[in-house]
Amino acid sequence: MSTLAQGKAGLERASTAQKVADMLRERVLDGELAPGLRLSEEAIGGALGVSRNTLREAFRLLTRDRLLVHEHSRGVFVRRPTGDDVRDLYAARRVIECGALRLWNGVTEAQREAVRAPVRQAVARAEKNDWTKAGSANIQFHRGIVGLAGSTRLSDESDRLFAELMLAFRVAQEINDFYQTYVPWNRRIVELLNNSEIDEAVDQLNEYFDAAEEDLVQRLDAN
Repeated sequence: MSTLAQGKAGLERASTAQKVADMLRERVLDGELAPGLRLSEEAIGGALGVSRNTLREAFRLLTRDRLLVHEHSRGVFVRRPTGDDVRDLYAARRVIECGALRLWNGVTEAQREAVRAPVRQAVARAEKNDWTKAGSANIQFHRGIVGLAGSTRLSDESDRLFAELMLAFRVAQEINDFYQTYVPWNRRIVELLNNSEIDEAVDQLNEYFDAAEEDLVQRLDAN
């Protein structure tokens, strides 16, 4: 095989590994891959129809993103975030999401609706006590906020942060109680945005983050 052909094969493998990593990251967001779960190369590789090398590269990418951890002689596991991880995650989210929220008046109606619609969905799910789907809608709400920036790079980075945060929620366990507090808060933020009270909305988001961070850290410490 020529050097160029070898390079092409490597690129194809890397591209597939990224797709596998993205798929597994979505499983983390959906709660299908729980913290502490040991990942079987044979089972996942067979289910996805990818080679062991490709799967190991996907695992490496997710380990870099702090979603997986490799334990010597034991295998690859879904990571269990700590309180320090949560504080670092919220520090990043404050910079990204509060900054993006300030762009509200200058974005398209479609970008605004990507923030509003998930809140309506979360409220509807909460009224039916469907907290799993309310939680999924909550993630879409925050994805919508990041989307106000119009940056693919920021959106990609935020998806990595959201996946890591979901692992922390799973460790904390009491997800239903958590969302009962924050779904109404999201609705208040949207009301302020709709009234063009941008500074007040940013203040509310900051307060939301402060409260959510402390709440989640306390739950992690209790587990």
